[in-house]
Amino acid sequence: MIGASPRRKEDQRLLTGGGQFLDDLTREGLLHLGVVRSAEAHARLTKVATEAACHLPGVVLAWSASDLGEITPHVPTAYGGAHKGRPWAQPVLAREVVRYVGEPVAVVVAENPYRLADALDAVTVEYERLPALPTAEAALASATRLHEGWPDNAALVARGAVGDAERALAGAHLIVRERLRHSRLSAVPIETRGAFAYRDRASGALVVSSSTQSPYTLRDVVAAALGLPVEGVRVVVPDVGGGFGPKGPIYPEEILVAAAAYRLGRPVKWVESRRENLASMGHDREQTHDARIGFSRDGTIVAVDATFLADVGAYPLQGDGLTANTVNHLPGPYRVPHYRNAGTSVVTTKALNAAYRAAGRPEAVFVMERLMDIGARRLGLDPAEIRRRNFVRPAEMPYRPGLTYKDGVPVIYDPGDFPAAFERALALLLYEEWRRRQKSRAGGARRIGVGLACYAQGTGLGPYEGATVRVDPSGKVYVYIGVTAQGQGHATTLAQIAAAELGAAWDDVHVAAGDTALFPFGMGTGGSRVAANSGPAVAQTAREVRERAARVAAELLECAPEDVRIEQSRVHVVGMPDRTVSLARVAHAAVKSKALRATGEPGLHACTYFYPDTVTWAFGTHAAAVEVDVETCEIRLLAYAIVHDPGRAINPAIVEGQLQGGAAQGIGAGLMEEVVYDGAGQLLTGSLMDYAIPKADQLPALAVALDAHPSTINPLGVKGVGESGAIPGAAAIANAVEDAVADLGVTIREVPITPARLFALLAR
Repeated sequence: MIGASPRRKEDQRLLTGGGQFLDDLTREGLLHLGVVRSAEAHARLTKVATEAACHLPGVVLAWSASDLGEITPHVPTAYGGAHKGRPWAQPVLAREVVRYVGEPVAVVVAENPYRLADALDAVTVEYERLPALPTAEAALASATRLHEGWPDNAALVARGAVGDAERALAGAHLIVRERLRHSRLSAVPIETRGAFAYRDRASGALVVSSSTQSPYTLRDVVAAALGLPVEGVRVVVPDVGGGFGPKGPIYPEEILVAAAAYRLGRPVKWVESRRENLASMGHDREQTHDARIGFSRDGTIVAVDATFLADVGAYPLQGDGLTANTVNHLPGPYRVPHYRNAGTSVVTTKALNAAYRAAGRPEAVFVMERLMDIGARRLGLDPAEIRRRNFVRPAEMPYRPGLTYKDGVPVIYDPGDFPAAFERALALLLYEEWRRRQKSRAGGARRIGVGLACYAQGTGLGPYEGATVRVDPSGKVYVYIGVTAQGQGHATTLAQIAAAELGAAWDDVHVAAGDTALFPFGMGTGGSRVAANSGPAVAQTAREVRERAARVAAELLECAPEDVRIEQSRVHVVGMPDRTVSLARVAHAAVKSKALRATGEPGLHACTYFYPDTVTWAFGTHAAAVEVDVETCEIRLLAYAIVHDPGRAINPAIVEGQLQGGAAQGIGAGLMEEVVYDGAGQLLTGSLMDYAIPKADQLPALAVALDAHPSTINPLGVKGVGESGAIPGAAAIANAVEDAVADLGVTIREVPITPARLFALLAR
């Protein structure tokens, strides 16, 4: 079953309207919560008055920070952890100072959404403005401190170094020096954030639902915030309409909904508007790099030396995780013998930074791939050729670039053939054909450009994931896991693994997730980690259940356990397919069978956890062909090709879909997507009228080829794929656009490349 692409288990229910998302949840006596948000980017709160709202009909509760009482004033960290870098705390409700437009200042709970809207308008907030810090550069230059006690607005620095970059650059034939910027992005999931909570009358537990990627973190944070035992909080995650990383952190609104439900003894629900989502869900990607790369005469990389600033918004929630990703991923699939990089996270008066799909990697790839193309042009080389001359070779695997990953383990690239996969991408795009078309249109108004971008990606970060597999006496197989899905197809992929390892029929396997009462621990969805962590856990657990089934079946079939075979939920003796019983019959017998005495427990079930030693490393290439109209500055994407090494594709169709979905986001980053604030810190892209995302008619067919080389890090050989498609798109687009207009003196140093931005470049 592994390696096949059966029909996804989730789709029929969702396509026929059977899905249940956060806003579908309700209970008798439901109340609605709304949030009053800061209208200022940086200000002292001089007044937050909720009295008028409290006296309106249908209003049950109105809180400012002074009303929180025993509720923690700041969002707790999960698992007793501490923030890295300088001390800071994110308020549940801002008490003295607001630090970005959209920060929660007060909440109102009312009987229905209409009463709620009136009550939110009745809350009065008065401000004493403080200087805004609209960019990382402005924040570093300002005498204003966003967080009290800091000597400046730099939160922390991530570094990496190999060899002596300065000395190596002194001997380079060519040095390319550039300042490159990747713009700020929003993830724009189809479903906005939301939370729902109530007290369970029977158990007394506080039940919390959220459109979150991190149910166990949410459970622990809510328990800490309300002073409850962790066992007194149950998190149940419904269907989630997209996450992409920014639904991974725990936000103040989730704590406030839980606190209101706990205090009032009634169910409470909050669902944010799209405007709230764009203003207050975490953003990502905003980095500015000063980078140098040195080449020898033949185009071989001599050294890379860089520094960069990462705008992390008001609260450096991700610590140095994302900047460390950028540092570690910038050399990519190339041999870089001398390397130095330092990334500084800078706080500004913007929404906080979250780990958006591939966090830290697209920025690194944008910088490196731009440097490669600029270097190729100055050396008179084809962009494909300069990459061929610098790829890590198969004979060098497992390759050690000399850096240390953020898990503390030295980076070691998994087996792979980067040059061969690269050539597949060129063939998939029809690279030479597009070069011929480009020449035929040279000098015209509508020009052709071709862009390439490659990456090496660390995937599947631990520390662990687990699984419980239980065969019901009915013959159904239940797989309980600690990771939730937001559209990735976990219920299909993990069912395939369980079916293959246990010998069950695929239709008999049911995967359940998102309920902290059904499975004890999980680290959440993110970092391209589910197949690489939960996959091996499911496989290992299913094998243990299979061994238990063989013991019981041997008793029923009067044979040795090693002679038992389980296929398609039928259990038989090897070489005697007619001597058989059903898996259901074995499960029924296992409840009382003495054959399991040595295992210490009855039944066909087991629970195990998989701890990877470190991350797996995947390789990929994207190639794009664009048409650039130098008169209107319209840019059209004509063709796009994707090649990725998934290690081992459990379900090739799902892998291809993940790559295509990620590519659409990367293409959006290259052509149109950008969160924009003005100099006063006001959000200018607060709706989908202003924040552009790709439409279906703007994307060509996204061709995909898989170039699989099994990983040595986990027993399934899988490498991550969930984030991979989003990594190189902006770089490939930038390279393609510059390729079309380089003879006009244009150098692309920033994405997205909008028509207005291209017009300005052409007008210089």
